[in-house]
Amino acid sequence: MTSHDSTPPLPRPGGIAARALGVRAAEPGYLARLNPEQRLAVETTEGPVLVLAGAGTGKTRVLTTRIAHLLATQKAWPSQILAVTFTNKAAREMRHRIGELIGQSVEGMSWLGTFHSIGVRILRRHAELVGLKPNFTILDTDDQIRLMKQVIQAENLDEKRWPARQLAILIDGWKNRGLTPKDVPPGEGGAFANGRGVALYALYQERLKVLNACDFGDLLLENLRLFREQPDVLRDYHERFRYILVDEYQDTNVAQYLWLRLLAQGRKNVCCVGDDDQSIYGWRGAEVDNILRFEKDFPGATVIRLERNYRSTSHILAAASHLIAHNESRLGKTLFTEHADPEAPKVTVASSWDQDEEARAIGEEIEQLQKRGQKLDEMAILVRASFQMRAFEDRFITLGLPYRVIGGPRFYERQEIRDALAYFRVVVQPADDLAFERIVNVPKRGIGETSFKLIAEHGRRRQIPLTLAADELLQTEEIKAKARTALSGLVAALGRWSAAAETMKHTELAEMILEESGYTEMWQQDRSADAPGRLENLKELVRSMEEFESLPAFLEHIALVMDRDGAEGTDAVSIMTLHSAKGLEFETVFLPGWEEGLFPHQRALDESGRAGLEEERRLAYVGITRAKKRALIWFASNRRIHGLWQSTVPSRFLDELPEAHVDVVEQTSSYGGYNVGGIGNYGASRFDRADPFQNSYSTPGWQRAQSNRGGPKPAPRSSVRLIEGELIAKSTGSRSAYSVGDRVFHDKFGYGDVAAIEGNKLTIDFDKAGQKKVVDSFVTAA
Repeated sequence: MTSHDSTPPLPRPGGIAARALGVRAAEPGYLARLNPEQRLAVETTEGPVLVLAGAGTGKTRVLTTRIAHLLATQKAWPSQILAVTFTNKAAREMRHRIGELIGQSVEGMSWLGTFHSIGVRILRRHAELVGLKPNFTILDTDDQIRLMKQVIQAENLDEKRWPARQLAILIDGWKNRGLTPKDVPPGEGGAFANGRGVALYALYQERLKVLNACDFGDLLLENLRLFREQPDVLRDYHERFRYILVDEYQDTNVAQYLWLRLLAQGRKNVCCVGDDDQSIYGWRGAEVDNILRFEKDFPGATVIRLERNYRSTSHILAAASHLIAHNESRLGKTLFTEHADPEAPKVTVASSWDQDEEARAIGEEIEQLQKRGQKLDEMAILVRASFQMRAFEDRFITLGLPYRVIGGPRFYERQEIRDALAYFRVVVQPADDLAFERIVNVPKRGIGETSFKLIAEHGRRRQIPLTLAADELLQTEEIKAKARTALSGLVAALGRWSAAAETMKHTELAEMILEESGYTEMWQQDRSADAPGRLENLKELVRSMEEFESLPAFLEHIALVMDRDGAEGTDAVSIMTLHSAKGLEFETVFLPGWEEGLFPHQRALDESGRAGLEEERRLAYVGITRAKKRALIWFASNRRIHGLWQSTVPSRFLDELPEAHVDVVEQTSSYGGYNVGGIGNYGASRFDRADPFQNSYSTPGWQRAQSNRGGPKPAPRSSVRLIEGELIAKSTGSRSAYSVGDRVFHDKFGYGDVAAIEGNKLTIDFDKAGQKKVVDSFVTAA
C-alpha cells in the first residue's frame, strides 16, 4: 500500500525558508474581502469545523476561499484536499472560483467532485477487493429496472403484482441508509413479495457482480464495505487527505454520512458547511440529524455561524427567522443585515377567493412591477405542488406574459398530462394516429413493438387510421393471442368512451377514461417520489376542463397553449416548486397556496408527523429567503381538491410570522372570502379537522365517476363506429383481389389455399399452420 509519509514538508508561511524564497507574509487580498465570521471560518483550518451558513450569508465564498487559503498558505497540495459537492455544476463553479482567488488555474485537484464521482474513482482503484473488475459498468435506471424484472421472474413472482420499479425504490432506500442485504432490519422487506424483499435484494446484488456492474447506490455502499473490510485501504486515504471539505452537509443521506465519517477519522481536519434550516430533501433520503449531531460525532468541534445576510431586506429576514424559530430540531441562528432599507416593503399576506383569482391577482401585480421597471427575470412564483402551476400558465398565456418553468416541463408538457391528453384526443378524433401510438401500450398491456408494427403496416397499406387498422386485424390471427386480447380490450374501451361522450359530462368522462384505462392505477402503484405529484397533476387537468363546454373545446385550447413558443432567452417570469428554488434568488418572490393540507402538505404530516411538519416549515423558510426585496404570500379561501370545491383553511405558518414585519392586504374580491384584519386572526377553529381535504357532504370526483359506470352502455365491439363515414365506406366497400381456391403465401404461416372471403379478410387453409383468418394485404399469390 502506498504511504504518504514521504510527502515533502511544505514551506511554512513567514518562516525562514519562505523568507529565503522571498515570500512575504503580507495578508492576501482574498481575506480582506471577508467579514469577521467568514474569515474565522476560512482561517480555522485545523480540527473539525461546522460552518452554519444561513441563506444569503456567503456560503460558497467561504468554502472556495477556505480551499484557496489552504493552497496559498501551502498547508496542502491540491491532491491532498478532498472537497465534496452534490452536483457537477457546483464542483465546476468551485474550481473556477478557487482559480480566480489564487490567480491561477487549479491543477491537480483531482479529489474535488460529487459524492458519486469520487466514490467511482475510489471503487475503480480497489474494485477487486469488493468482487468487481476495474472496468465495471454503472447501470442507469432503465437497466436497473430491467435487471430487477429478471430477478423477479426468475423467482416465479408476478411482476404485475410486484413491480420491479417498486422493488427498485425499496432497494435504493436501503442503499441510501448504507444497508447491505444482511444489514436490513428484520421485517423491513415484509411488504414486498410476501416478505421476500430482502432475498430479492441479495439476488439482485449477486446478479450485479456476475455482470461486473454497479447501480448508483453501490458507488457509496461498496465504498463503505471497502473501508470497513480493508483497514489498510482506509488508512491510506487517511494519510492521503490532509483536509476534507463538504458542501450542503444538511442534504447528506446516511450512506454519505457514514462514508464521510470513516474518511474524516484520520486527521479529523474536516469542515462541513451547511444550514440545518434549509434541509428540505427528507423525501429523497436526506437526514437533517447528520448536521445536528456534528459536535457529537467530532468532539471539540468548532461551530461558526454565518448570520450576516447580503441578499434580503430586514423585513424578509425577520419574517423568515421568526417562522423557523418554531422548529425544535435545529442548532439555532438568526439572520440579520447591516444595510437596513427604511423604504423596503414588508412581507405581504393576501387572500383570494380561489386559485384562478389568485393567478389573476399575481398576474396584475407582475404587470404593475414590470411597468415600474422591474424585469420579469427578477420575479418568481414558488409553489408547493406542481399542479398549482397550471392556473398561472393559463393566466400568463392570456396576458401574453412570458414565463418559464424551472426544474421541469411546463404543465401541459409533462409526461402524465401528455398521456392523458392522448387518450382524450383518440376518443374525440379516432384518426389521430400519433395519439393512438402514444397510448396503445400505456399503461403496459402487452401490445409490443411487433404487434404495433403489424397495425402500422396494415394502416399504411390500406390508408386508414390506426384505430381502424387495429380493429380489422382483430378479426384475423396476425397478432399473437395475448396481444390480440389486450388490443381488443383497448378498441372496445375506445368505442365505449366515444359513445359515452354523447351523454356524459366531459369532466366525468375524462375521469372515467383515466380510471378504466388503468392509467390512474399505474401511478397509484408507482412508488417513486414523483408519483403523488403526477396524480395531483392529473386531477388538476380534469379540474381545468370545467370552464370549457366540451372535451373538443378543451383540446382546442390545449393545442393553442402547447403551440406557444418557449420563453428561453427572453425576459420571463420563473415558475417553479419550492424544492427547485433552493440556491436561487430573485428581487420579487410570490408564494401562493399557503393553506393547510397544501402547505404544510397533508402527505408530509401523515407520513412523518412532527418531523414532516418541521421540514415543511424549513421549506417555507427557503421560499421566503429567496426574495431580495419583496415577498408576497397568498392563500385562497376556496380550492378545487379532487374535483370538488373545498373551503380551505389558511396555513398555520401565517400565524407564525411576526406582525411587525408583515402587511396584511384586506380581501377586495367581490366574491367575499376571508376578511383578514391581521396576522393571528384567521380563525380559532382552523385545526378542528384532522384532514382539511375531507368533505363529508359530497363524494370525491374520482369516486363519483365510478358511480356512473352503469350509465353509458358499452358500444359494439368495433371501433369502426368511431370513424367518419367516408372511412367506414372505404373499409366496408372494399373487395379482395383473391378468389376461393387461390394458392397464396404468408410470411408467417407459409403456403395455403383460400377457403372463404369476407371483404378483404381471407380464411385460408395453410399447409402446416391449419386454418387461419388473415387480411389479404398480408399474402401474395403463390
